[in-house]
Amino acid sequence: AVVSTQSTGMLGAPDDVQSLLTGKMGLKYSGRGIDAMKAIADAGKKRDISIFNETIAEYDDELKKDPVVQNHLKALYDNLLEKNLVRIIEPYSRVQIAHVAETISLPYDIVEKKLSQIILDKKFSGILDQGSGVLIVYDGSESDQTYTYALDTITHMGKVVDVLFKKAQKLS
Repeated sequence: AVVSTQSTGMLGAPDDVQSLLTGKMGLKYSGRGIDAMKAIADAGKKRDISIFNETIAEYDDELKKDPVVQNHLKALYDNLLEKNLVRIIEPYSRVQIAHVAETISLPYDIVEKKLSQIILDKKFSGILDQGSGVLIVYDGSESDQTYTYALDTITHMGKVVDVLFKKAQKLS
């Protein structure tokens, strides 16, 4: 019951954890393991990576013994980190990676690596200028428009070539 309850909370439904733990089945269980689940669910609900890290540190014994729970915690951590980074960088067109790292209270290299992963996974549109330590944010709609315009141009050029080919056939 403990693992299935944690799985539910860690896969995007932290509100379900509270209802499961306060229901008939949840009342059978108590202790630090349940407290750990509640704290993890609370951090997930608040989308706060610092509370998540504090909870992991506080309930280290309860949370790190089970490999299934560890996998869920890693997935939740990655999800929280990604959402927090996107929330921080969204208002900017250019932002220093050091500023992002300072804002989220994580080491520069972890933030840089995760930003790179987010960009490569196409979850955010931008480029990392590692030389100057800057993230340049692209407006996603602009790149879509460029692609659309390029396709339209190619289609029109194809039509022009077809018309010219027909005229060339008539001349010969």
